[in-house]
Amino acid sequence: MRGWSLLLAGLVLLVIACDGAAGATPERSPQDKSSMAALGDSITNAFASCLAPSPCPRNSWSTGDGTKVSSHYRRLLADNPGLRGGNHNLAAANARADALAGQASAAVRTGARYVTVLIGADDACRGGLADMTPVETFRRQVDAALAVLHDGLPGARVLVVSVPDINRLWEIGHTNRLAVKAWSFGLCPALLADPGSTAAAAVQRRRAFAERVDAYNTQLAAACRAYGPRCRDDGGAAHRVRFTLDMVTAQDFFHPNAAGQQALADATWPGQPTW
Repeated sequence: MRGWSLLLAGLVLLVIACDGAAGATPERSPQDKSSMAALGDSITNAFASCLAPSPCPRNSWSTGDGTKVSSHYRRLLADNPGLRGGNHNLAAANARADALAGQASAAVRTGARYVTVLIGADDACRGGLADMTPVETFRRQVDAALAVLHDGLPGARVLVVSVPDINRLWEIGHTNRLAVKAWSFGLCPALLADPGSTAAAAVQRRRAFAERVDAYNTQLAAACRAYGPRCRDDGGAAHRVRFTLDMVTAQDFFHPNAAGQQALADATWPGQPTW
């Protein structure tokens, strides 16, 4: 009788355990949850847009979840509540195209279904003209990152965004005393060094800088076409944004503030990513 009692008790415990398992909600992996990821540099992590000289991803044009910017994430969330909390900003300050593959690998781990890519400003701004990332190298590094996404997230939609018109910052700020002071600490010297100079060498340096950014944008669009139908480029929309001084941060007169981030979000929004 004691043996039968133990067997019966074991069966009861087994039934309870099975009922409990059936009624529980299993923890979902990142791949089961709708998510998006942003790759890039300090523009996308919204550096200094919260006053402090540090990243402020809640104001990002791409993944921001704050109230000041109607980001791509917030627009997608309005139609897809399952996306809540699935916004992954993997962009890093000073990131160049050679960092993009690592960010893409991180995006694969999130299981992102929508990925934005904005890269190139730091490749142009890394030093003097001779220090800028060669166009061929830039393309190779972008292709490597997109290959990681293509292999690791074959169902994801990818948006490749053009590098904003950085020369526009010189145009609107080179006569502003505060902007010139901020740039004097070495910010983007290939463009912003000696901003008041009208010497032929300075004019040519700024022209060469603009041409390099244009070349990067040409390669970004071409890399996206090579990726296949699940990649879309912005058609130069970000590059066409006409920044004003009230759209950049007062700390460096370079990075977009919340208003600048909003302008980027508006210009680059592709609609629901169903391509």
